[in-house]
Amino acid sequence: MSTPQWHRRHLLSLADLEPWEYEIILQTSASFAEVLSRPTPKVPTLQGRVVAMLFFEASTRTRNSFELAAKRLSADTLNFSPGTSALNKGETILDTAKTLLAMNTNLLVIRHQYSGVPQQIAQECDRLGTGAGVINAGDGQHEHPTQALLDLFTLCSHHPARPPSLTALQGCKIAIVGDILHSRVARSNIYSLRAAGATVHLAGPPTLVPRAWQELGVAIHWELAPALKDAHFVMALRLQKERMHQHFLPSLREYHREYGLTRERLSLCQPGVKLLHPGPANRGVELTSDIIDDPELSLVSQQVSNGVAVRMAVLYLLSTAKIKG
Repeated sequence: MSTPQWHRRHLLSLADLEPWEYEIILQTSASFAEVLSRPTPKVPTLQGRVVAMLFFEASTRTRNSFELAAKRLSADTLNFSPGTSALNKGETILDTAKTLLAMNTNLLVIRHQYSGVPQQIAQECDRLGTGAGVINAGDGQHEHPTQALLDLFTLCSHHPARPPSLTALQGCKIAIVGDILHSRVARSNIYSLRAAGATVHLAGPPTLVPRAWQELGVAIHWELAPALKDAHFVMALRLQKERMHQHFLPSLREYHREYGLTRERLSLCQPGVKLLHPGPANRGVELTSDIIDDPELSLVSQQVSNGVAVRMAVLYLLSTAKIKG
């Protein structure tokens, strides 16, 4: 049987990714991780291609990771800043995207505070027949596909003696703790982790972990202990106070008392449990500093490092996609 070929021009959501597509991403990411370990961590793979970064929302990790990934592939990059752009003169987001496309941009990496903006721009790219690809770098409370992919790669690479594969997570229990309601990371992670055969448990206060999330095939806990019990991996999520326009929590101190991750609480998990956090972390709120800084427990630094390799893989795959039709 022939190996399936990557055919997507856009990466907007993980909801409909097939297991074989995850495997291609994992294998390609592993190849680029090897490139990054070389004395000269750069390849000419996307030389002559243009990658535009359209970040309408503040970002440090994602934006820098994508920019470094593009440069490691020898692509040219365009950085868009809303505060100094023609948007201040009344230009629409679609017109901004069209302007960049007219400069022969090949890939648009888009973050926006409203859900659906990357999808709209991707539809316009297709309507215009530009051949350009769009990557969702986080849209509203919808999804953050590449964050979930780098989390998946980090988890599947936990045993370095084996090549990363979805089979590494088959039957694992993974707890996601924190602000689920406002999290685009949680949704994308649920799609990828369930595709890998893991069981996903969400935990947090009822105001931040709505029962409706059960529709995604996960277990809901409003107490921390049941979610942590026998978990193989635990992911803490940031309290997104900038998105909380209602009174969701009595106080940050109360949240930490009930749901904050500590070394003692992680003792409920499987021996050798590992901790993840997409960042930035509110130390002393979602988790204590001693566990996030513990190299025997925390995979946070690996997440950041792996983000460059995974985003290199995504840029490469979308650029070389064999489009069906």
